[in-house]
Amino acid sequence: MLSNVKTDLKTFLDALAIKLEGSLLDYTRVTRQGSIFSRERPVKEVVVSLGEYQYRIGREKQGSLVAVRAHAVRGIVLKTEQISVDQWIDELSEALAQLASRSAQSRSALERFLL
Repeated sequence: MLSNVKTDLKTFLDALAIKLEGSLLDYTRVTRQGSIFSRERPVKEVVVSLGEYQYRIGREKQGSLVAVRAHAVRGIVLKTEQISVDQWIDELSEALAQLASRSAQSRSALERFLL
């Protein structure tokens, strides 16, 4: 059963990375494990930078997900806090909605992400 949970978390993180890279490339950075010559390069961490906040989600060595919100001003991180995955998703969704309300290009990117 634990193996299934780890597989589901890996699949979730990989799918999230693909969606965010494909729709919000300018705001997203994905770090993958393994070398460039490896067959499989699972996602280690996804970072989405929106305004003064960075939303990071990644897998620990044990396989569980860790979600973090960091407040950064001019590239300097002032505060970092671990939050629940549910809260991370809610806050990222809100930040993306605010971004979409300010720009037609961002709105289009958000639509691609949701579809």
